[in-house]
Amino acid sequence: MILTLFHDKPVSESYSLMFEKDGVLARLRSADALITRKGLTALHPAKNRLVGIGCEFDAKGRVKKNGYGVFNLSWRAEQHLEWPGMVMRELDQIRSRLKEAHGARLRFLIWAGMGGSAEDKRMYNGVGLLKRSPRCYVLDSTDPEKMKSILDDIVRRSGLRLADALRSTLVVGMAMGKTSYEPVVNLEKLALLYDKYKIDSRPNFLYMTIPGSLLDKFASKRGYRKVELQLDNADTTAGRHSAPLTRGSLYPLGLSKVDLREWMEGTFLSKEQIHTAWRLSAFLHAQSKAGRDKITLILPLGWAGAGVWTKQDFEESLGKSEELGIKIILESRIKLANYRSPKDPLQDRAFLAVKIKGQAAEGSAKAGMLRRRGYPVASLTLPRGTLLSTYMQFVHYTVFGLAWLRNMNFVTQPSVELYKTITNRLFEEAGKAGGIEKTPEWQAMAAGGQRKKHGGSVTLLWNRLGLEFQPGKADAPTIYAQIVKRLMAEGLMEYAELTFFGDAAYSRRGKATLKTLNRAAERLFRSRLKMPVDIYEGPPMNHSYHEMIIGHGKCLSTVVLSEKQEKLPAAGHTPQYHMAQFLATQMALAERGRPVVALMLKDLEEPTLASLEDFFRQAATALKSIKS
Repeated sequence: MILTLFHDKPVSESYSLMFEKDGVLARLRSADALITRKGLTALHPAKNRLVGIGCEFDAKGRVKKNGYGVFNLSWRAEQHLEWPGMVMRELDQIRSRLKEAHGARLRFLIWAGMGGSAEDKRMYNGVGLLKRSPRCYVLDSTDPEKMKSILDDIVRRSGLRLADALRSTLVVGMAMGKTSYEPVVNLEKLALLYDKYKIDSRPNFLYMTIPGSLLDKFASKRGYRKVELQLDNADTTAGRHSAPLTRGSLYPLGLSKVDLREWMEGTFLSKEQIHTAWRLSAFLHAQSKAGRDKITLILPLGWAGAGVWTKQDFEESLGKSEELGIKIILESRIKLANYRSPKDPLQDRAFLAVKIKGQAAEGSAKAGMLRRRGYPVASLTLPRGTLLSTYMQFVHYTVFGLAWLRNMNFVTQPSVELYKTITNRLFEEAGKAGGIEKTPEWQAMAAGGQRKKHGGSVTLLWNRLGLEFQPGKADAPTIYAQIVKRLMAEGLMEYAELTFFGDAAYSRRGKATLKTLNRAAERLFRSRLKMPVDIYEGPPMNHSYHEMIIGHGKCLSTVVLSEKQEKLPAAGHTPQYHMAQFLATQMALAERGRPVVALMLKDLEEPTLASLEDFFRQAATALKSIKS
């Protein structure tokens, strides 16, 4: 691996040298060996800085979990050459169970998980690793439309009745937290479908979780098979660290005939490669401290699908600090007109360009253009034939390196837990009130005075904005523009988030909505304000990057929901939990003093999406006339 740094000012070498000076790699290995010999009781934060950075603690400050499995699973894999074969035998047994129970071959895989339990599967699909049968669907939302769209696609592709297609489907539930309820919702609804068609679902369902979790309690009662997440049967990985070496990451790859031995060997980084990762950590840290904490990622051709996974690893791990953040920016193309000049004191970007030697890469030309203009650029050249697993492990070491330099815990996610707690409380209240729309919190949002309609089908709501704000008689787009201008003037906004709460992976209408938001982001934020913006599907991404939004802040969140929600009566599936997540997102942000507004859409049909596009077009125009 070759890392070349351009416009490395302030010079990051002093940070880079700290890793050698402090013997960090040897200390990592030593701490791992100590835990293996003596267990968690041997860990003391006051005696070992690594404990505070990579462990979880109980209310009394005692270590309750070692989080360094992200590294030691690779070290152990070097000693356990039998692991790849063991995983493949397990997968053969899964196929055999379906064959024996239903006379069916495995054709479809539905992976039910959220955030780190699902994002690697999205990535593998995106980069083409899961092309072979079974076809993998990522069920990372409780939106009934996502489940319905997946089942419709299975029926269409198989040419079978749903009952017959279900016999050929493997359902995997995965949750790395005790309170993760989303996989439970999805497994419960799918199990009801199997019951409806009088199919024994036990050969078709398995789950991976920690003991005593909501998923464990539900699935064990149904008699579903529990599979240990880690090949060493330990519990030392956070969800986003479960890839590339836990069963949660290896099972989909193995089912698609990816060479698991080669995949695992790809994670065996040399000392030189690890220190290259830490040299990159030093560069990113120095740039962030200088105010250039928006890191635009340029990936090789074919690896664009790894962008969101990379973003999640960085932001969920390192987004806890008010003072010092680091944001990964994903853009479909590099466009100089959307960036501030390197000489502009408000220029807050640096660039990370990854390329593979011998492979034609548009990114190389873009990186050259950027460095000639004077932007700080880190150019990482990977050897010919580098596996994605090598890149993933390299990213983990880079994230850890930043955590070391910042003395920050990189395995916990307290802000994500806040949103999940609020969601579960709202859902419980909804059950008592007769629906989420009847809860006091929803009614306060929907019936309050801080709302304005646009075009009859788009409603702007700002009751949880957290600012004293009197828009007068302004229309909805102008109010939105005023909010943006006000937040920028007060230093509360450096980037924006547009999150659509609905299925944008499999649903035609959802995909169209996301495209509309992408065009809006280009027109209003990137082009007009030269500001980065995230455009994604919620709530899956709440688990992936809300740690950054809630922890570090400086973002305006705009959450979008259709008033017309899909249902799946055959599975007793309603959008109640999904809608609770939409509201809980706003409440969690507001509780932490982060600005958030909502856009409620009449539906997701073309006239409404045209009105949504017009809303942002008018807001962009209104920005011109608002005085700073």
